[in-house]
Amino acid sequence: MWIERPFAYITLVFLLIVSFASERSVAQSPASDGKTTQDAALAETVKQLQDQVKELRSIVLDLRTESERYHAEAGELRQELHSAVARLPQQPATEVLQSSEQSSGQPEATQPNSNSTQESKVNARQERLEEQYELLTGKIDDQYQTKVESGSKYKVRLSGLLLMNVFSNRGGILNADLPGLVDAPDALGRSNSTGFSLRQSQIGLEVFGPEIAGAKTHGELQADFAGGFPSAPNGVVFGLMRLRTGTIHLDWQHTSVVAGQDSPFFSALSPTSFATVAEPAFAYSGNLWTWIPQVRVEHRLTLSENSTLMLQGGILDGLTGERPLYSYGRVPQAGEYSRQPGYAGRIAWSHNLFGQPLMFGAGGYYTRQNWGFDRNINGWASTLDWTAPLGNRLSLSGEFYRGQALGGLGAAAYQSALFSGNPTDPASRVRALETMGGWAQLKFRASSKLEFNAAAGQDNPFASEIRAFPFSAYTSVAAATAIARNQSGLFNFIYRPRSDLIFSAEYRHIATYQIDNSRYTAEQLNLVMGILF
Repeated sequence: MWIERPFAYITLVFLLIVSFASERSVAQSPASDGKTTQDAALAETVKQLQDQVKELRSIVLDLRTESERYHAEAGELRQELHSAVARLPQQPATEVLQSSEQSSGQPEATQPNSNSTQESKVNARQERLEEQYELLTGKIDDQYQTKVESGSKYKVRLSGLLLMNVFSNRGGILNADLPGLVDAPDALGRSNSTGFSLRQSQIGLEVFGPEIAGAKTHGELQADFAGGFPSAPNGVVFGLMRLRTGTIHLDWQHTSVVAGQDSPFFSALSPTSFATVAEPAFAYSGNLWTWIPQVRVEHRLTLSENSTLMLQGGILDGLTGERPLYSYGRVPQAGEYSRQPGYAGRIAWSHNLFGQPLMFGAGGYYTRQNWGFDRNINGWASTLDWTAPLGNRLSLSGEFYRGQALGGLGAAAYQSALFSGNPTDPASRVRALETMGGWAQLKFRASSKLEFNAAAGQDNPFASEIRAFPFSAYTSVAAATAIARNQSGLFNFIYRPRSDLIFSAEYRHIATYQIDNSRYTAEQLNLVMGILF
C-alpha cells in the first residue's frame, strides 16, 4: 500500500495545482493586500498576468522539497523491487501473493498455485511501478527546469514578457512604435510607415530575502529593451536594455516600506494597452508617469470585511524632465539642485463591488526647483484616480491632475519651466508652466479570456503662459513649436486563451496642437502577440 501512495499523493497535488491555476486564470483576482492599490490600478495590464504566473511558480517551488523526498523514495523503491525479484525463486508463492495484495491495497483474484503465474503477476506489477517511477521522475525534472540559481541561499524567480508589435502608422508619429506625439512630415515629405518591434519585451527578477524585525523582505527588478538604439546598420532592431523599475520591500501585516525606482504612487493607474508597454498608454495625453527613485511607506486599514483604506507617503527624486548633458557622468537636474527631495502622499479607499474593486484615491505632490541665478520655482500636483465597476462585466477608470512644473512626470511634453529670454541669461525671468489633464477608460469583459477597452485622454499646458514666456528651459530657442495640447483616443481588444498568452489589436488616434496653431493628427493600428514566462 505504501508503494503507491507517494505517486497518488503527488498526482493529487499536481491536479490541485492545475485546478488552482485555472481558477486564478478565470477569476483574474487582484494580488496581495501589500499592493492592493497598485494591482487594482493595473489589474488588466501585463503586471497582473506576470503576478499570476509568478504565483503558480511559487506553488511549484514550494513543492520542491517534497518532490525531492519522493524522488529518493522512488529510487529506494526501485532497488527494493529488483531485490524482491532476485529473491523470488526462494520465496513461497503464497508470500508473493500476500506481498502483492498488501502493496496494491486490493485483493488479487485466486489463481492456480504455480510459480510461472506468480512470476508473471510480479513482473506486471514491477512494470506498473517502473512506469509510475518514470512519470514521477519526469515531473521532478520539469520542476528543476524552472530553478534559478542564486549567489545566496535565498530563492530567485525569473519572469518576463516576450512581446511582438506590428504597427502601421498614418501620419508623422514621432516615435513610430510608441505612439505619443505627432509632428509634420520629415524633410523628405514622408510620414506614413509600417514596421515590427520587439523592444517592448521585458525581463524581471524577484528575490525573496530573510525576515527582519517581523517583516518579510523581497526585491524586484524589471528591464526592457527600449533604451535607445546603437549606432549600427539596422540599429533600430537592436534595442538597448534599460532599467525600468527596481524595488526593495519590507512587508509587515498592515505596513510596508518600499525603496527603489518605481512609478509615482500618487498617480497609480494607466489605461490598458499592450501597444505601449515601454511607456504607459497616454504618457503624453493626461497620464502622469515616470520611473522615479523613491522611498515610501504604505499603511493599510481594514474598515470592514469588504472595505480598506490605504495611506501612502514618501519622498522622491526631484526630476524635472531634463535630458542628460553627457552619456557618462550624472549632472544634477534643477530639482536636485534645490537640495531637497520631492514630497508626495495619497489616500485611497477601496470596496468590493460586483466581485471587482471599487476604488477612489486622492494624492498630492510638491517639489522645489533651482534653475540657476537664484531663480527658483515650486512644482506641485493634485491628483484624483478612480476605478468604478458598472456591473459584472463593465467598469470605468481614470485619473485627473492639475499642477505646475510637472515635466519630470511627463506632463506638458516634459516641460517644467519657461523663460522670458535665453535661459543662460541671468536677466531672463523664469515661470513654472501650469498644466492640467487626465484620461478615462471604459472596459467591457466579454468573457474571462476576452475584453474590450475604449479610452481618451488629454494633456493641456496653458498656452497663454507659453506665449508670454516663449523660451523653453531645455533649449535656447523660442518655443515656436511648443506643444500647447495633446489628445489621444484608443480602442482595443485583448484575448488571452491562457493566462500567459496574449493576442491584441489596437487602433489609436492622436492629435497634437502646437503653440503656432498648427494641428497634426495621426492614426496607428497595432497588432500584438505576447507570451509571459
